[in-house]
Amino acid sequence: MSNGQPTPAAYAANGSAPAFGALKQRILIADDSETTRKQLQQLVEANLSAVVDTVADGTEALEALTEKPYSVVITDLKMPKVSGMELIEQLQKRRLPVTVLVTTGFGSIKEAVQAMRLGAADFLSKPIEIEHLLLVLRRTLHERALQDEVVALREQLHSRYSFRNILSKNPRMHAVFELIGRVAQTASTVLIEGETGTGKELVARALHYSSAKRTGPLVAINCAAVPETLLESELFGHEKGAFTSAISQRQGRFELAHGGTLFLDEVGDIPAAMQAKLLRVLEERRFERVGGTVTIEVDVRVIAATNRSLQRLVKSGKFREDLFYRLNVMRIDLPPLRERPEDIPLLALHFADKYRRPEQPARQIAPESMELLLNYSWPGNIRELENAVERACVTSADEFIRPENLPPEVVKPTATKLDFAVDLSQPLTEQLAHIVAAFEERYLRRALKKARGNIGRTSRITGLSRRSISEKISHYKIDKSEFIPR
Repeated sequence: MSNGQPTPAAYAANGSAPAFGALKQRILIADDSETTRKQLQQLVEANLSAVVDTVADGTEALEALTEKPYSVVITDLKMPKVSGMELIEQLQKRRLPVTVLVTTGFGSIKEAVQAMRLGAADFLSKPIEIEHLLLVLRRTLHERALQDEVVALREQLHSRYSFRNILSKNPRMHAVFELIGRVAQTASTVLIEGETGTGKELVARALHYSSAKRTGPLVAINCAAVPETLLESELFGHEKGAFTSAISQRQGRFELAHGGTLFLDEVGDIPAAMQAKLLRVLEERRFERVGGTVTIEVDVRVIAATNRSLQRLVKSGKFREDLFYRLNVMRIDLPPLRERPEDIPLLALHFADKYRRPEQPARQIAPESMELLLNYSWPGNIRELENAVERACVTSADEFIRPENLPPEVVKPTATKLDFAVDLSQPLTEQLAHIVAAFEERYLRRALKKARGNIGRTSRITGLSRRSISEKISHYKIDKSEFIPR
C-alpha cells in the first residue's frame, strides 16, 4: 500500500538498492508495552540490517523523529499522551520523511482506514505475524533506500562533503580539496583544466579565500568574452588619451588585484600577440598601462582556467609553449560530472534547497526523478544540472520534483553522438588514439558503475579478461572503490 508518496523506480534486476550509496537504515518502535517493544526490537535486529530504537509513547516518538532520521516507524494506535493516530497527523504536518507502519490489538477496519488516510503505509493486527512483519519491513526498507540516501546527503551537504562551497563525495574531488589546501598557502601560479560547467571558478575562489597571505581582492576576467582590441587595456589599464575612447586614466585587472588574486578564465582564447605580453608580466610582475611610460609593480597570484587542453594547443601552435609552462606551475584537473555520479544526488539536493520558494521547504526529488538524473550524461556538467533543478523547482506544483518537471533531454535523452572536435592541425592517427582512449575510459567507468566495482561482473559486461580490466583501471588511474557501495 502507498502512503501518498511517489513509488520508487526499480533500481536493478536483482532488486538491490541504488548503486550510488549505501546507508544503515533506522527503525523506531513506539509502543506502551515494554515487553512488545523489546521483543520487536530483538526480532528486527536479528533478521534485518537496521538500527532499532524504541519509545514508550507518541510524545517520545516525536522527539526521537525530530532528533534523528528514521526510515520506518512502527507505532501502536493506542498509546498514552500522544496516540498513534495523533503521531501520524503530526508527521504529516511536519513533513518528516518517514514511512509509518501501524499495529493495533483492536483490529478495527474503521481505524485502519483512518490511519491509511492520514498517511500510514501498512496496517498490522496484533498478535503480529512475524514472517508478515519481516516481509513488510524488507519491502519498506527497500523502497526507502533512495529517500534515505537523500535525507543523509541533505544532512551532510555543508559538513562532510563541502569545501569552500564546492560539494563532492568523489575521491578525485577530495584529492582536489587537499591540493587546494596545500597550494593556497603558496604564491604559485595555478592552472585549472576542466570541461565547461565543472566549477573552475569555484575552485579559483576556494584557492583565493583559503590563503591567509592573499589580503587583496579576487579579480576575474573572462578572456574569451573580451574583444582582442580591448583585452590589453582590460588587463593592464590605460592612460588618458591612449586611444580615442580613453577619456580618463583606468586601472587594469592586474593593478586592481594587487595583493590578491587574478583569475584568467578561458586563458586558452588569448590571442597570440597578447600571450607574449602576458608572459612578460608573469615573469617580471611589472607592466606599463596602455599609452603610459610609468612601470607598475604588482604582487598578484595568477590562477588561469581553460576548458581545453593547453598542452594540445601548444602542439598545434595555437598557444605559446613558454607561457604554458609559466601557467602550469600547479595544475588542477576537474573531472566532468559524468565521472562523478555519486555527486549528482548531492548537488541536486543542494540546488533544490537553493531554489526553494520563499517560506516553503525545499522540493523533494521523487525517486523516479533521481533515477533519471543519475542516468543522464550531463554534457553541460554542474551548470546544466543546476539549470535543470531550477527549472524543476519552478514548474513543480507540489513538494515533489517529478519526471515531468525535468527538461525533455533528461527524461528522454537522444542517442549519444560523438562530441570530439575535428582538429585538422593534428595528424589523424594522433586524434584517433585520443578519441579511442577517451571512449574506452568512459565505457569502463560505466561498466564498473553497473557492476558496482566488481571485476568479475565488469569482465562479463565488457567481454574483456579480468587482467585486461585491471590493467586499464591502472592505466586510466580509476579509483575502483568509488563504484563499490558503502
